[in-house]
Amino acid sequence: MSQKEQRLRAAQSAATAAGLDALLIPPSADLQYLTGYDAHALERLTLLVLPADGEPTLIVPRLERPAAEAVDPHGVWIVDHVDGSDPYELVSAAIGKADAVGLGNRMWAEQVLALRAALPSAEQRLAGAVLAALRVRKSPGEVEALRRAGQAIDAVHTQMGQWLRAGRTENEVAADIAAAIRAAGHATVEFTIVAAGPNGASPHHGTSDRVIAAGEPVVVDIGGRMPDGYCSDSTRTYCIGEPPAEFAAYYQVLFEAQRAAVAAVRPGVTAESVDAVARDLIAAAGYGPAFLHRTGHGIGLDGHEEPYIVAGNDTPLEEGMAFSIEPGIYLSGRHGARIEDIVVCTSSGVDRLNTIPTELVIL
Repeated sequence: MSQKEQRLRAAQSAATAAGLDALLIPPSADLQYLTGYDAHALERLTLLVLPADGEPTLIVPRLERPAAEAVDPHGVWIVDHVDGSDPYELVSAAIGKADAVGLGNRMWAEQVLALRAALPSAEQRLAGAVLAALRVRKSPGEVEALRRAGQAIDAVHTQMGQWLRAGRTENEVAADIAAAIRAAGHATVEFTIVAAGPNGASPHHGTSDRVIAAGEPVVVDIGGRMPDGYCSDSTRTYCIGEPPAEFAAYYQVLFEAQRAAVAAVRPGVTAESVDAVARDLIAAAGYGPAFLHRTGHGIGLDGHEEPYIVAGNDTPLEEGMAFSIEPGIYLSGRHGARIEDIVVCTSSGVDRLNTIPTELVIL
């Protein structure tokens, strides 16, 4: 049995256990995981109809059929629809009678409402809870895919001294980084955050026309998607010349907190306990309110997925779970810092997929 067939069978079993008659999966990482098809989200309906018991059907616009067939979704029946026809009739025909269906978590609202009309007797629930449990533990092959992604983004960070210097704008540096992300083997650039000086105090700043000045810390958070669909995500903080004393002091706190949180990862500990390791150290140094976000997020075919390393998540970590460890300290109006590695929980501890140093880099 192929990997795709194994994943489809596992999803069907999970749907049955959840009391769902079918999963309805639009273009998404879930669809790619189950079929290998990385479909575009369009106004024309693309939908995997996966009955809990029966043959799966992939409904696609006729003009997208060659792309769907090219990935060889073995064991999936492909049905197409032409412009002007009602594709939702194909959905009801593929399911038959259903009391409850699971919809892809990121399905467009117009599709949700159309499916409600096409399947009036079916309760609509989220498929994410079913599929996340399958995707959250990465296979050895997936771990290696994430490792390759980590090595590729590490290679970009090692070149930062070529582009990041005083007198250049954040946008100019980001353009160079984007080109390097592709050159390192990524198929797409997903984000390039270059946040200098006070912009570094905004975790999701992005970039701007602001000119980088000497003596400023710069947060660089970058990531892309590899040809196989797996994502990279890594943050390092740089300083253009000697850092301000205040910044150097709290960067050392952050460095120790990130390192301790990575070391805390092992099977059986909870996601929230790893968050607490980083958060407690930062709070003890007096910077608790400046740590504005969770410690980490899962990663795979999605840049953000389960498990989330955050207070309130008592999920025990298991072998194969892959996620970021990325505490930050942000002082509004002044500067900020973040350190991020992707790690995998192993049978005995942790495997750090980003291997470049996490000390402050002075350029």
